[in-house]
Amino acid sequence: MTQDIPDDCLELRSTGRLPGARWCPSPNFGPRPDDAAISLLVVHNISLPPGQFGGNAIERFFCNQLDPDEHPYFETIADLKVSAHALIRRDGELVQFVSLLERAWHAGRSSFQGQQECNDFSIGIELEGTDELPYTAAQYQRLAMVARQVMTAWPAIAAERIAGHCDVAPGRKTDPGPAFDWQRFLADLSAMDGGV
Repeated sequence: MTQDIPDDCLELRSTGRLPGARWCPSPNFGPRPDDAAISLLVVHNISLPPGQFGGNAIERFFCNQLDPDEHPYFETIADLKVSAHALIRRDGELVQFVSLLERAWHAGRSSFQGQQECNDFSIGIELEGTDELPYTAAQYQRLAMVARQVMTAWPAIAAERIAGHCDVAPGRKTDPGPAFDWQRFLADLSAMDGGV
């Protein structure tokens, strides 16, 4: 199976580190179960404080360094221990928190096609944004690029195995929300075929 994977994606598969990502290691991860094959990509959104972009609050949140006195909303989340594998900022910057080989704490109680605990077998990518505000062209481009690299490294992730947080935790989560243009993302992804 791995003989058909390009060298850069073989490296991704062996190191778990996304090319071009700024490394900001989070302590909030653990090992994947031995029988869990990476086979799902989950798209999320996050903004801290809600609806505000920029700054380093997301990084501090995923690294357990958020000051609860800095903003009223931070008081409600400062004690949470969560992470994602990576974040795509509004300008397209890629920040990685957890090796793709490890189990990031991004989906919570979740299921996909009858399989429970999506964290065990998924990769979680956050987009800096909200459910209602349009995402940027730079974010769609970077997400398509990351998704294509991940799909090449782990061929079990096909386009139909890319889901929103809302899809794996319906009723509990709504992101990436109605503002996320799935058709645009899938078109960008399709345009990258063979471009890894």
